[in-house]
Amino acid sequence: MATKAQKTTIGDITDRLVDELAELTFRAPVEYVYNPLEYARESFDAFVEMCDLSNVEAVLLGMNPGPWGMAQTGVPFGEVGAVRDWLKIDAVIGTPDEEHPKRPVLGLECHRSEVSGARLWGWAKDTFKSPRRFLKRFYICNYCPLIFLEVTGRNRTPDKLPSNERTPLLDICDRALFDTIESISPRMVVGVGAFAQKRAEKVLKDIDIPVGGILHPSPASPIANRGWAKQANEQFAELGIRLPKR
Repeated sequence: MATKAQKTTIGDITDRLVDELAELTFRAPVEYVYNPLEYARESFDAFVEMCDLSNVEAVLLGMNPGPWGMAQTGVPFGEVGAVRDWLKIDAVIGTPDEEHPKRPVLGLECHRSEVSGARLWGWAKDTFKSPRRFLKRFYICNYCPLIFLEVTGRNRTPDKLPSNERTPLLDICDRALFDTIESISPRMVVGVGAFAQKRAEKVLKDIDIPVGGILHPSPASPIANRGWAKQANEQFAELGIRLPKR
């Protein structure tokens, strides 16, 4: 399990990240902004508690949450079924101050499944069998914890924000990523998708920690829809990360 000092460090980074992000403002087409590190902090902390941060082989870095994943559970890529039934996290999850009527936060009672999270956590379950075996080697986090929703309910990713909103957001998230990696000192950082990999390469360019990448499990990717787990396994092998034989 994570040591007290490490848990406090991750907690301090998260506290600062939440405070700094709260100072930002976003305008149309963004109408709603959710930060699950605020209303689902108990669940996030429970996830961090499960992780062995003393000897992380690889940090898996996503871009930002989806409305049916971390937005519901507080866990990065946190598809509801995986968080509730595999990770066995049972935490109080609140709601954002303002909710999009088409994207309500129902927490662990949500019946929608986020494909990206189901694929990633499904791969972890199939490959490692138990959360303990997986979380002993890997830590999952998002570069940006915010979800940006347009009036239609469409998810707008951070890279699609106008530069006057994107630049201060990236500055805050860059600092949080740097401090997280410095605190954990993993052997490698693996971007889940091109955006996360590029941010990690920029932020960590002066740190002696290699950065690689794997295909994002999004259903919007035709390539990912052709057997994401198999392709991810091949990419992990290319990065020198040995996985248990299935």
